[in-house]
Formats: sequence, C-alpha cells, structure tokens
Amino acid sequence: MKKLLAMMGLGATALLPSIAMAAAPAVANGADNAFMMICTALVLFMTVPGVALFYGGLLRSKNVLSMLTQVIVTFALVCVLWMLYGYSVAFSEGNAVFGGFSNVMLKGIGLDSVTGTFSQLIHVAFQCSFACITVALVVGGLAERVRFSAVLIFTVIWLTFSYLPIAHMVWAGGFLAADGALDFAGGTVVHINAAVAGLVGAYMVGKRAGFGKEAFKPHNLPMVFTGASILYVGWFGFNAGSASAASSIAALAFLNTVMATAGAILSWTLVEWMVRGKPSLLGASSGAIAGLVAITPACGTVGVGGALIIGLVGGVAGLWGVVTLKHWLNVDDTCDVFGVHGVCGIVGCILTGVFSSSSLGGVGYAEGVTMGHQVWIQLLSVGVTLIWSGVVAFIAYKVADVLVGLRVPEEQEREGLDVNSHGENAYNQ
Repeated sequence: MKKLLAMMGLGATALLPSIAMAAAPAVANGADNAFMMICTALVLFMTVPGVALFYGGLLRSKNVLSMLTQVIVTFALVCVLWMLYGYSVAFSEGNAVFGGFSNVMLKGIGLDSVTGTFSQLIHVAFQCSFACITVALVVGGLAERVRFSAVLIFTVIWLTFSYLPIAHMVWAGGFLAADGALDFAGGTVVHINAAVAGLVGAYMVGKRAGFGKEAFKPHNLPMVFTGASILYVGWFGFNAGSASAASSIAALAFLNTVMATAGAILSWTLVEWMVRGKPSLLGASSGAIAGLVAITPACGTVGVGGALIIGLVGGVAGLWGVVTLKHWLNVDDTCDVFGVHGVCGIVGCILTGVFSSSSLGGVGYAEGVTMGHQVWIQLLSVGVTLIWSGVVAFIAYKVADVLVGLRVPEEQEREGLDVNSHGENAYNQ
C-alpha cells in the first residue's frame, strides 16, 4: 500500500487522515444549536404576540380582535405551508429564482441533518419564523375593512410566489445572492417585500369608510408600546440569529441592533417634538420599529458607528414616510406598513452598501468590489423586490377578490369587524 501511494506521489500519512475526515459525518455544535433555538423562539414571539399587539393597539377598539385573529391564523397557515413545500422551494437547490422540491414535507431532513454548525431542523424552524412575521406585517395595511377569508387566500398565493422566490434569490444562492447583494437579516426579503404587498393591498381594498372625515386614533397606546417592546426584544433573535452561530458576527449584529434602534428612537422623537411641539409615546414606539427595520439588512456587516448613523437616518425617514409620503401617495395604509417597513427597509438596504466598507468600520466587501458597485447591487435588489412583490400581490388580491371579495360590506365595517367577522367583542359594551 505504501509503495502504491509513493508511486502516486502521495504520502500515506497525508492521505489516510483525509479519507477519514471526508467520511466523518457533520456534527451539530451544541452551543450553536442552543443559540439558534433561542433566536427562533424570539422571532416567533415577535409575531404572536408582538406584531399582533402593536397593530391591534393602533386600531379602533371595534377591530382589535380582527387583527389578533388575522395574525395568529396566518401564522398557523404559514407554518403548515412552510413544512409542506415552503422550506423546500426557498432553500433547496433549484435555479436562480426558485428552489426545488427535494425537501417537500421535509423529506431528507432528519435528526443528523446539519446546516452549517447546527441542526437543519432548527434552520427549518428559524426560517419559518421569518416567513410568519412577513405575512403578519402585510395585514397591517389592510386593517379594519378586509374580509378574513380574503386574507387567507392572499397568504397562500403571495407566500408561494413572492416570499419564497425572493428568499431563494437573496439567501439561498439565487441570482441576487450571486450578484453579491447584502441583506443580513431581511431588509428585502421581509420588510420591503411585506411593505409593497401591504401598500398594493391598501390601494386595492380602498380607504376605510370615513377616512379623512373622521378621527381614526389608536385605541390603546399601552398595547402599542407593549407590542413594540416585544418586537424590540425579539429582534435580537431576528438579527443576531441570522449569523447562524453563536459567533462574533452575532455579537456585532446584537450590538448594532441596540445602537441603531436607540438612534432611531431619539431622531424620530426629537424631530416630532420640533415639528409638532410635543414628543409622543406613539412616535417613540414607531421610532424603535423604524430603527430595527433600517438596521436589519446591515447589522452583520457594518460597524457600530455606521449602525448608529443608519438608525438616526432611519428614524427621520420613518417619520417622513408615515406623515409626508403617505399624504403624497393618498393611501389608507392603516398601520403605516409602507411608511415604516418600506421606507426604512429601502434606506437600510442602500446604506448597507455604504457602511459595510472597511474604511467606514464595516467588515468590508467581497474581493474587487467597490462601494459604488455594492450600492448599485443594493439598489438592484431593492428594485427587484419592489416589482416582484407588487406584481404578485396584485394578482393575489385579484384572485381573492374574485373568489370571496376583498372587502366587507360598509355596514359591517362601520359596526366593526370583531363582532361581524368573528362574533366577539374585545371590551364590554
């Protein structure tokens, strides 16, 4: 044997260990497993109850239960679809736009399956939590007048043909990933994707009865604050967990999330104070969400100073989005999905291309990539997401409208969706 190896120009001591290493199965790291399970639980917590409470508090009291119901039922629907085919279409091998069907019903994923350094079963659950919250964000644009059955039909179509392909394009080797787009935790996949779908839906379902003539104020600001606080804490799982390991990159994402969000709370509050004369709890809570959204695509690639600047800019951009841009668009986006998630997601994605530069404290670009090229790629990823999600959302809403109708009758809308759609009241009448 040794003579044969010598004739081949290889030493037995060099080759045999390599053979042994190649044959050894990958083993999940216990610390990374635990870290990713905690992060997954935090992201699940962001949707139910985080998004549900935040959006529910923003609505009038006669519609709060409808929002809570939409969030928890779409959450369950997405979970089931994710197991059936969603994970496979998003993350198995396929083409530049769609994954394949090799993992349908989680086929081929067992106890010993590993993604990176942790169990693939946890990867399935972690990515499922992202899909759940993305759909939950969309319904905020349709609140107080959309038919419940239409929401469910929309969810099936839009998840399948918008969320899954965009996730594949950005995170699973699709063409945006191949182009070098930077989106650490979901600026395009989650926030811009959901925001465009919410905006299209707000136009298609129409303005609420009395919009512009009646005062539509949040019925429960402590509920809004509670939801925002849950989102703030859960977001550490969202961003740090996207490092896919208990690593120094996860630590960077964690700290960047702290700093950016603090900056956005301050900038939103201070500008609101100057413009309106008083700082508000609603503004501070919204500023927190704006900062979290803005830093999401950048949190694992920018330095802490860059994160703070992104947060400061994100807070002002979010305030502009819900006040000025919403007026320009002439749309009844009930929970300001596009004003916050769309605007701040776009700002964050573009600034990721700037502050990921090593000269500005970031981790640096791929070899040979300049700042100008990276910013161009970021703009391309934003544009693709805007167009793709918008077209799919339009089709999904049209299908729902034909099948069941998008909007409840006006008399039911005026009485409230809680009692008419669900037969319940949130508060004693």
